[in-house]
Amino acid sequence: MSENASQVDINKKPALQFRLGSIGAALPLTFFVVWAVTTSVLQISSETGLVMGAMIGLTLGLLLCKSRWEDYANGLFAGLAQPVGVIAMVAWFYAGMFSQMLQLGGLVEGLVWIGITTGVTGGLFVSLTYILAAVFSTAVGTGYGTTVAFCTLMYPAGVAVGADPVILFAAILSGAVFGDNLAPVSDTTIVSATTQGADVPGVVRSRFPYSVAAAVPSLLLFAVFGGKGSAFGAEQGVFADIAESVNPIGLTMLIPFAVVLILALTGQHLLTSLTWGIITSVPFILFLDLGSLSDIISFDASSDQVIQGALIDGITGYVNMAILILLIVAAAYIMQLGGTMESITTWVIKWAKASVRRAESAIWSIVALLNSAITINTAAEIAAAPFVKVIGEHYHIHRYRRANMLDAVTSALGYIFPWGAPVILGWSTIINMKETYSWLPVVEPTDVFPFVFHGWLLALIMLVAALTSKGLRFEGKNGEMIKNKE
Repeated sequence: MSENASQVDINKKPALQFRLGSIGAALPLTFFVVWAVTTSVLQISSETGLVMGAMIGLTLGLLLCKSRWEDYANGLFAGLAQPVGVIAMVAWFYAGMFSQMLQLGGLVEGLVWIGITTGVTGGLFVSLTYILAAVFSTAVGTGYGTTVAFCTLMYPAGVAVGADPVILFAAILSGAVFGDNLAPVSDTTIVSATTQGADVPGVVRSRFPYSVAAAVPSLLLFAVFGGKGSAFGAEQGVFADIAESVNPIGLTMLIPFAVVLILALTGQHLLTSLTWGIITSVPFILFLDLGSLSDIISFDASSDQVIQGALIDGITGYVNMAILILLIVAAAYIMQLGGTMESITTWVIKWAKASVRRAESAIWSIVALLNSAITINTAAEIAAAPFVKVIGEHYHIHRYRRANMLDAVTSALGYIFPWGAPVILGWSTIINMKETYSWLPVVEPTDVFPFVFHGWLLALIMLVAALTSKGLRFEGKNGEMIKNKE
C-alpha cells in the first residue's frame, strides 16, 4: 500500500457538526455500549432494554448536534434506511420462520432420540451430545434455542450415564457455538455477512475450514475429559421419562435443512433457500402428523395475538433485534457523518501503519472487547460491525475475511464468559430441570467457562490467523478475492 493510500483526510469537513467534535458524534453508539454493559452487569439486560438504550443514545446525539436539528433527523433517517440493516432484518424473519418449522417438526427430539438409543456412556455420550447440538444449531440457526433444548433433554440423560456434568454443559454450549458461527440461517451469520457487504453462502463456504479446525480437537477433548462423572439417576427412570418425549420421526426434518443448505451453498440467495426450506417442511409436518395446519399458522380473533403459529413465532422472535440493528446502523451512520469513523480509522492506521497484521489484530481486539462486555452476542456484533468494515476496507481486506473475523469471535466469546446470556440461560434451564430430577447436579457458570473447547479454540484460531495472516485474502477493484494487494 502506498504512503498516500494509507492516509485519511482528517481535514475533511464532516456532514454534521457536534459539540465535542467526533467524540460528540460517537455519543449515540457509546451510550448504547455503556447502557448494554451496565444492564449486563446488573443482570437486567433484555432485547427491549437494548432498544431503549439505543433510542436514548440517538436522542442525546441530537442534543449535542451543532448543525440544524433537521439535518440530524435527516441523517438519522438516512441511517435507518441503510440496506445493511434492512437486509439483515428481512433475512432474520425468514430464518426465524424456518427455525420454528424445524422445531415444530420435532428435529431436536429426533436428535435426542439418537443420543439416547445409541447406548454410549461417559465421554462418548458427551462427544455425541456435542455433535448433535452442533447439527441442531446449524439447522435452526439458534444457539440459544440449542442450549435450552439440550440442557432440558440431553443434560439429565448424560449425567445419568456417567458424563461429567461440567464438561457435558460445556459440550452443549460448544455445539451451540458451532451452529451459531456456521449456520447460514444464524442471526450472527446474517449480521456478519450483511454488515460487511458479503453474501451469506460465500461467507459460510469460506469459514467452514475454521469451524472444522476448532471442531475436531474439541470432539477429542470432550471424549477424553467428559467421562469423569458418576453414573446415577437411571434408577429414577430418567431414560424412561426422556424417551417418552422424543421420537425418531423428527429426523425427517433434516431433509428441509438439507434443501436450505444445498441451495445456499450452490449460490442461491439466502431468502430463496429459506423459502424453499419452509415450503418443503410443510408436507413433512402435515403428512407425518408432526403438527397441524393451525400449529403452522392460525387466526383467533378472541386472542390478544390474533395470528398464531410457528411462522408468526419465527417473526416475532426477531422483532426486537430487527429494531435494534436498524437503530445501531443509524448510530454508526451518525458517527460517519460526524467524522468519528474517520478519526478512529486514522488512529488505527497510525498505530498499524502499513501492517495488515496489526490492523486485523485491532479488529479482533475490538470485537473481543465488545463481546466480553455485552452479554447478548448479536448486539455486540452489531456494535462492532461498523468498525470492522471501516478498518477492513481501508486495508482492502476481503469482506469474507472481515465477516469471518467478526462472527467467529462473536460466536465464540458469547458462549464462554460466565456473564454471557446463553451461559446464564443454560444454567437457569438446568436449575429448572432440578425440579423434575432432584438428583441433578447444577453447574455454575464460573465452572463451565474454561471447558467450552470449541469457543476457545475458534477464538484462538482467529487470533492466530490475524497475527500470522493465515488465510488472508484481499479485495480487488471489482470485489474479487485476490491473494496479494494491488
